[in-house]
Amino acid sequence: MPPEKLHSSIIFAPIGELVPPALQALERGGTLALAGIHMSAIPSLDYSRDLFYERTLQSVTANTRQDGFDLLQIAADIPIRTHTQTFPLEEANLALQKLKEGHITGAGVLHIQ
Repeated sequence: MPPEKLHSSIIFAPIGELVPPALQALERGGTLALAGIHMSAIPSLDYSRDLFYERTLQSVTANTRQDGFDLLQIAADIPIRTHTQTFPLEEANLALQKLKEGHITGAGVLHIQ
């Protein structure tokens, strides 16, 4: 397991047994992308342990591990810079209004304490 919870993760390996521990390594609202060309059977998932707190399991177009390395290299060379604007949960209505009006650059994130 990683030292900290992850916001997202990609599995390129064709090993379905990696899916449950990868989901458990995600932070609330995190996404696990399955990018392998082939994958063995995924073991049964426990909803409360593996998917609860809005974790997402997403399959994506088949990619190789080298594709992943190439993408990360391009991202470092560009460089890609993400932008987020956080709002406390109590300001959810304000966040929605700003989103509706196009006043959020990047992603608006509700921070739940």
